[in-house]
Order: sequence, then C-alpha cells, then structure tokens
Amino acid sequence: MSTSLIPERPLLISPTLAATIGLQEAVFLHVISELQLQHPAVYRQQRRWSEISQSTLINALPFWDPTEIKRVQRSIQDLGLLLVESVQGSDQTHLYAINQEDNRANPKVLQPAKDARTPAVMTGTASYSTQPRSTPYQNTSGTASYIPPDWQPDTTLYEQCQQRNIPRQFIEQEVKSFVMYWRERQKTQYSWSQTFLKYIVGQWEKQRSFQGAKELETEMSANWLPSEEAVCILEYAGVNRGFIEDAVPEFVLYWRERGIVTSTWSTRFIAHVRRQWERYSHTLENDTTPRPIPPNFQPNAACFDVLAMANIDGGFAHAQVKEFILYWQDRNDIYPSWNTKFLQHVKYQWAQQMQNSQPLLDKLADRSWAN
Repeated sequence: MSTSLIPERPLLISPTLAATIGLQEAVFLHVISELQLQHPAVYRQQRRWSEISQSTLINALPFWDPTEIKRVQRSIQDLGLLLVESVQGSDQTHLYAINQEDNRANPKVLQPAKDARTPAVMTGTASYSTQPRSTPYQNTSGTASYIPPDWQPDTTLYEQCQQRNIPRQFIEQEVKSFVMYWRERQKTQYSWSQTFLKYIVGQWEKQRSFQGAKELETEMSANWLPSEEAVCILEYAGVNRGFIEDAVPEFVLYWRERGIVTSTWSTRFIAHVRRQWERYSHTLENDTTPRPIPPNFQPNAACFDVLAMANIDGGFAHAQVKEFILYWQDRNDIYPSWNTKFLQHVKYQWAQQMQNSQPLLDKLADRSWAN
C-alpha cells in the first residue's frame, strides 16, 4: 500500500502576508481561519468568533510545541490581527476572531453563542453592539496603514498601560519619538495601538532595570559585612569560617581606599576569599597532629604570600612572630596548624592598627556578626 508524502490538506500561505507580518504569524493566522470553518460561528461587533480548544490548536500545529504556539499567538495579537477572549469556566478553550469585518455577519440578526459560558451571552435579552468601539486613530478597515503625524494613545491604551503600572507621564513623553520613528521608516501596521503598547512596555522595563541597577550601586562602607548567602557559598566551597571572617577587614580597607561604586560587593568578596584560600590550600602544609607551638616556630612562606594578597605589609607580618610565639607559649595550647593561627593573628593585629589610624574602621574587627 503506497502512502502519500502529502497525506493532509496543505496549508496555503499568502506570500505578501508572510512578507508583511512574518511567516510563522501568517501560518498561524491561516490555521485559525481554517479552524473557524470547522466550528460554529458567533457574530458580534462585525467579527466572526469561534470557540477553539487548546488541544485542537496543538493538533492543527504539530510542528510547534505549546510554548511556541503561545509566542506566535501573542505576536499576532500585538499586531492587532487576532482577537482572543477567555471562556468563563474553562482555561483550555478560547474565543478567536480575525480582526477584520466579516461580510457574512448580519448586524441586525445576530446569532447567540452556542454555550452560555462565553462572555458573548447575557442572561435575559441579549444585547450586542453592532459597531466596534472606535477612537480618533483606531484602524477599523482591517488593512495596514501609516501612522498619522498627530497620533495619540486612546483611552483603552492608557488603561492597558495603567494595568502594567506604567505612569501616564512616561507614556506621554514617549509618544513623540514613537511617531517620529515610524514616520521616518514609512512602515505600515494593522494596529498602532498594539504596536505602541509593545513598545512602551519594553521601554518601561528598560527604564526600571536601569534605575534598579543605579539604586543598588554603593561605595564600600566602613561597617560593611558580607551577606549570609556569601558566607554560606564560601563555606560550602570548603573555606574555613574563621578564614572568611579574617578576610573582611583587609577587603573593606582595600576597597575604601579606592572609592569605587558598585552593586556587587558580595560577589567581589567571594572571589577575593576564594583566591586567598586556593593559594593557602595548595601551598600551605597542614599539620594533622595537635602540638604546642615550637620555640623556634617560623611561619611557612605561603603565610606571607597570603598576607601579601590581603595587602598586609610584609614587615608588619614578620614583626609579629616573636609576640605570637610568646603569647601561645604562655597559654600552652595545642593546635594542628600554627601557620593558620599565625594568619589569623596577623590579620587581627593589622585590623587593630587600621582601627587606631582610621576611626571609621572601629567595627571591622568585631566578629560577633558571625555567631
């Protein structure tokens, strides 16, 4: 039994329409017109409406997934070519109408909707408007047109913008540039209101994103502390919490001296600590047996490398060795790594010195936030 390479009725697409609104949009519009012929019609506002379920639409467009179908449908709606209304009581069925006058619609004798769930039906005597709501600049001809030089948004368009929390002042200041842009390009559109709505929503989102980024940008403050999320990320990466705490004072001091403004201090801190920790982990010998501090203890060379990365003066670090040994000999405590203890000691002493010279750093050595 032979099979045909074209087992179904082919889709006939207008090349002119496809060139005007896009190939995918033209395909979708044609499929809707075909489905309308297969479903009962409801005529109102000189448009032919049909109930079409989501499953029917998906079966008619097997070459697209549901997400792509929704995207193309929204694109056609933005162009003002397709009208879609929800059906009360069902989120899987909608009323579709191609936005052009249908000569088969008799404005004097209008057919009722087939289901009382649809918004077209009212209890009691049904009342329908035979003319679509018009505005001074509404294109009701069903054909594309150039934008008028004095085009202005209508009341409905302002209401749609208000639903998106777009200020009226912002809308009004964008109208002139919108009209100028499209008049210079001599392009036609089926609905300038829908084109403007898409434009103004995009402009408002850009404006909000820019303002949000500017609001978050700050200078490094003297009492800055990393966020708990940043500390958790570092701990999850295996960085010792004490190591993280000791990195705060030099990080703050380093960036305060440079006076830059940014919104990514926590991200910079994570990168700073990771660099120090990697250097420390790969070059520092880790003792495994706790023992008292040796009388001739000398820090490993990697300790001074880590301190140098923290912008702590090498001479200052070397000068701390004798005091460090004496302190821990008196305490007679035991630790598996005296190099780690030395790092913490020098960082603490460095922060204390900076505190004495800069009163603004008085909170940096306080590690109570880590509890």
